[in-house]
Amino acid sequence: MRILALGILLAMLLAACENPARYSLEKEQQNVSGKTVVLVHGYSKGPSDMHTLADFLKAAGYRPLTVDLPLTFDHVEEAAEIFDKKVGTVLSELPDNESIAMVGHSTGGIVIRYFLSHSGQYHRVDRAVLIAAPNQGSRLAGMAGEISELLVETLATLDSLRPEKIGELSLEAPEKTRIGAIAGNKGDLALGRLLENENDGRVEVASVYYPGLDDFIVVPYNHNEIHHREKTASLVIRFLESGRFKNYDRIK
Repeated sequence: MRILALGILLAMLLAACENPARYSLEKEQQNVSGKTVVLVHGYSKGPSDMHTLADFLKAAGYRPLTVDLPLTFDHVEEAAEIFDKKVGTVLSELPDNESIAMVGHSTGGIVIRYFLSHSGQYHRVDRAVLIAAPNQGSRLAGMAGEISELLVETLATLDSLRPEKIGELSLEAPEKTRIGAIAGNKGDLALGRLLENENDGRVEVASVYYPGLDDFIVVPYNHNEIHHREKTASLVIRFLESGRFKNYDRIK
């Protein structure tokens, strides 16, 4: 058991030490027409992790913008405050009656939900897609806290994601925004073996779902690949266009 605990600690620390390229599509996309879609990366990642999805959206006629948020050593509330300001800048450059959409991977989806629940600008968002977001909290983050409080105090984003802490974010379901969630069930990543229920190797399928969603679908991908797949992108685009994924809740 001690070896297992040390393994979890090592995996969490390695994830926090990742240093992805930190650049944004915002300037690149300024002259691209089409509906604006703000893309939000996940825990310990950066804007570059959303570039594959951005390329699919751009090809479909959208104007994707990425943001760089401190989602490792900061609590979700702190990252969301920065996100609110960045979204304000984006909205200030658009007509007052023009809406935008948001798509987030993993913790990025929680940041989007926090924005929709607490920002005065939430009404400008008409569609949101949450990809592999731990809406009911992350069991792995909970395990990390059980092993070491110091760990989650240092990696504060994990602290926000613990199942017993996720409720403190007061995440609501705004009436004017249609929200869809995509979960993965390919649990072939090492940490997924620590989870008892169906999962994507990081987040349990049951945690991605929550009451109030306008649509929910499960795809056969793991947590690291789900937002890079063309099939996922096609589902995102379908939801942005219609507010629905499909008439059934699983695809092969």
